[in-house]
Amino acid sequence: MRVLVTSFLFTLGSLTVVAQSNIKEGNNSFALYTKKGEFKYLESARKFADAAYVTKKDSAGTNNNLLRGLVYSSLAYADSLRKQKYPRDPIDISLAALVKLNKKGAISNYPNEEAYIKRNVANALVFKANAALLKDDFQAAYKNYKLVDSLEVMIDSSDTKNSRLTYNLAVLATKSNLHEEAIAYYKELLSAPKNTAEQAIELANIYLKQDNKEEALHVLETAKIQFPAHKELLFQLVGLYNVLGNYSKLTGIIEDAIQLEPENVYLNYLAGYAFENLKNIPKAIKYYKQVTVLDAKSFKPNLALGLIYLEEFLKNKSDDAIRDLAQSYLLKSNEIDPSDINTLKSLAIYYKETDDLFQLDRVNILLNQHSNN
Repeated sequence: MRVLVTSFLFTLGSLTVVAQSNIKEGNNSFALYTKKGEFKYLESARKFADAAYVTKKDSAGTNNNLLRGLVYSSLAYADSLRKQKYPRDPIDISLAALVKLNKKGAISNYPNEEAYIKRNVANALVFKANAALLKDDFQAAYKNYKLVDSLEVMIDSSDTKNSRLTYNLAVLATKSNLHEEAIAYYKELLSAPKNTAEQAIELANIYLKQDNKEEALHVLETAKIQFPAHKELLFQLVGLYNVLGNYSKLTGIIEDAIQLEPENVYLNYLAGYAFENLKNIPKAIKYYKQVTVLDAKSFKPNLALGLIYLEEFLKNKSDDAIRDLAQSYLLKSNEIDPSDINTLKSLAIYYKETDDLFQLDRVNILLNQHSNN
């Protein structure tokens, strides 16, 4: 701010024309405001700035617009709650002054003043955006953050790339269902050195909303290389591989996921199902059995084990241990869901092959009852 005041006083020294006394007084009041921070000096500066902006010639003057931009950008932020009365919002007045200064090419001569105006306007817009967020008005918040972005000013000295602003825009564009704009912001974030796994997951979720599973997969797989130990990213990939039926890639990572949550019933069942689809029966049995340990009343793993052992029994009917396992798991699945047709049909096959005619008749009666319903 010291640089700004010095620059301003130098400008004031060059104003010798009596007709510009309002600008001179306005500049003096504004200089006092920047030095002391008292609102009364800003009010005084506003009075003179308005008085210096009456005629068409006034509205085209460089010094007139410079003072106007400085004063109203200060009001835009200092009076964020708009307790004062204005013909137009101070943000709009400040931006209009900048437009006029840019058209004349004059603003390049006042880099400190330009930065001051933009920074105040940006802070005022952030305030408006946050107020909109409190009302869940995501579109209004997005609009204000877009204006901040257009000013091309650094909001936070610790964030030289304005990454937090870009992230806010990405999130708000998503909430406003502006998916293509959100995708563009997320891609910008992910191309930066300090990107995060969460950003990749959020971008992937947008693609999934668009039913673009291949792009979602590409984003997640790329992020997995950078963040190999990220739990949520790993789980997202597991789920997507399952949806795509890519059991080869699924089995390549699901055991890592299970290590993170060994008692996760869904993951253990999914592992069993994936390994079974790849004909890796020993691994399938291992994970199906783990599910029955975690949840004895889980129907699917009991039926899956019953079917696996039934198939093995049909290949080798002399193996009593396999026969007993087939019966045990099929009866357990029937106990959990007595009306399941697949279980009843499998039991019918089992009893037929073991010559248990009494049980076969019982099961066939149940099957006939279900077919008649």
